Amino acid sequence: MSIPKWTGILFIIVPIAFNVVFFLLQRAFEYPDILRKPTDYILIRFRQGGKQLIALWYAFTFTAILFGIAGVLAPHALAPGDAIFVPVATAVALVAALVQILGLIRWPFVVPHLARAYTEPTASQGAREAIAIVFQALHRYAGVAIGEHLGYLFTSLWTVLIASAMIRSSLFPSWLGWLGLVPAIGILAGVLEEAGFKPAGPVNALSYILWSVWVVATGVFMVVAG
Repeated sequence: MSIPKWTGILFIIVPIAFNVVFFLLQRAFEYPDILRKPTDYILIRFRQGGKQLIALWYAFTFTAILFGIAGVLAPHALAPGDAIFVPVATAVALVAALVQILGLIRWPFVVPHLARAYTEPTASQGAREAIAIVFQALHRYAGVAIGEHLGYLFTSLWTVLIASAMIRSSLFPSWLGWLGLVPAIGILAGVLEEAGFKPAGPVNALSYILWSVWVVATGVFMVVAG
C-alpha cells in the first residue's frame, strides 16, 4: 500500500485506541481527575488496580508510540520531497511522541514500585512521607512538565503543520485543514493551566476530543485518496 494509505490507517487507529484506553482508565482509575488528588489516595487506588491497571497504562503508552509512527509518515504522505516541511514536521512529531511516552511510561514501570512500598503494612510514616515526595517530584516533572506541558506544545505545533499542509494539498478539501487549526489552538491552551488559567483544563480536554475526530476524518480521506 502507499504511504498515504498507511498513514490514513494509523490516523484512524491511533485516536480510537487512545480514546478507548482513556475511557477504560477513567472507569478503572478515575483518570484524569485523580491526578489532582492527594498522593495517599493516588497510590492506594493504583495499588488496588493491580496488574490490569498497569496493563492499561502500558497500552496508553503504546498509543503514543503509534502516534509517533503516524506523525513520521504524515509529512511524506502530504508533501513528499519538500526539503523544509518533511524534516521539520517529522522532528516535531518525534518530539511530540517522545515527551508523551516519557510522561506516561512512569505509570507501568515506576509507580507500581512506589505504590507497593507505600501500601506495605510495615512501612513507617517516615518511609511513606519519603515515597510521597518522590512520587510528587516525578509527577510534577515527568507528568506535568514533560508529558502535559511539552506534550500539549508539540502536539499543537504538529497539528498546525499538518493542517497547513492539508490546506495546500489537493488530497483534501481546504476546509478540513482549516478545521484542524481549531483543536490545535485548544490543545495549546492547556499549557496555561499551570499559570492559573482555570478554563485551560476543560478547553484542552474538549480540544483533544475534537482533535481525535479531526485526525480520524483526515485518515479516512487519506485511505480513500491513497
